Amino acid sequence: MTATQKTTKTRPSWFTRFWAVVRYEMLWNIRKKRFIGALIFAFVFASIQFALPAFFNISANPYFAATFSAGNLTFVLFAIVTAMNSISGEYESGTIVPLLTKPVSRTMVFLGKLFAIFVIILAAYGIIFVYSIVGGLIVYGPQNYLYLIPLGLIGDIISTFIWVAIVLAAGAISKNSLLAFLMAFGLFIALSIGGGLVSQLSDSPGALNYIPGTGASGTLSITGGQNITVQNITVNTFRSVSTGTDSIGVNMIKSVLYPDANVSYYYTNLFNMTSPPRLLYTESISLIALRSIGIAFMYIAVFLFIAWFAFKRSQILE
Repeated sequence: MTATQKTTKTRPSWFTRFWAVVRYEMLWNIRKKRFIGALIFAFVFASIQFALPAFFNISANPYFAATFSAGNLTFVLFAIVTAMNSISGEYESGTIVPLLTKPVSRTMVFLGKLFAIFVIILAAYGIIFVYSIVGGLIVYGPQNYLYLIPLGLIGDIISTFIWVAIVLAAGAISKNSLLAFLMAFGLFIALSIGGGLVSQLSDSPGALNYIPGTGASGTLSITGGQNITVQNITVNTFRSVSTGTDSIGVNMIKSVLYPDANVSYYYTNLFNMTSPPRLLYTESISLIALRSIGIAFMYIAVFLFIAWFAFKRSQILE
């Protein structure tokens, strides 16, 4: 047997090499205290939602589990703690050098890191959603539409991966974890503040549908839902709709249940509260769900390509 044949025979398979990268990245993430901190924050956030009913004397909400979401701040935090050091941290610590000396391509390393992030986020959200279902049953009573909860989980993962892609792109370009954090979190704050102002003050909220965030607020044209009144403000937990990428999961559930229902958007003049709300436009809940999914995948694809291209072209200096 020749030396070439021996080398070919003993060379690890593609899956073996890929899985080695995935295991490496998963262990890197799990050992980080930031990830544990983000997981604790998510549990605290979910627990607060269980505690509020007692504070406001709300004893039943059969739609809690179907409308539960980890929330936009959780999306950003999980993206940061799982992806911030994934590329930039390797450059800062110098571990990228021995990693790339292994028989793996940079594309395989990048895909392995991305898959490891997906597995960790899936596991974390799976635990959180189970916790929310159990807590919802205990605090709010019997829950409707539990069979659709996986759609909410999938939606939250998609929403999180928008920020994962942004963090990876920032880290691959800057090669600095602090800069990656500041760029991603700064963008989140800017979009949150700007989106809130546009939503409250503008009579053209449709533009918010095309940027990461909560989007515009509307009312679903269905009967039913649970009315919750807090400080003289009544909100229907199922008829209220947010159209942005933060509500993909909830909107998918609503579009499955009411595919022909429309969402109406109103403008309220905050400087003249005596004037009635003015109807701006209506659109289908199914369109809202499909549009937000398409926009989310567009952002994910664009920023992941930027991250991959920057990682593939970067110079490694020992």
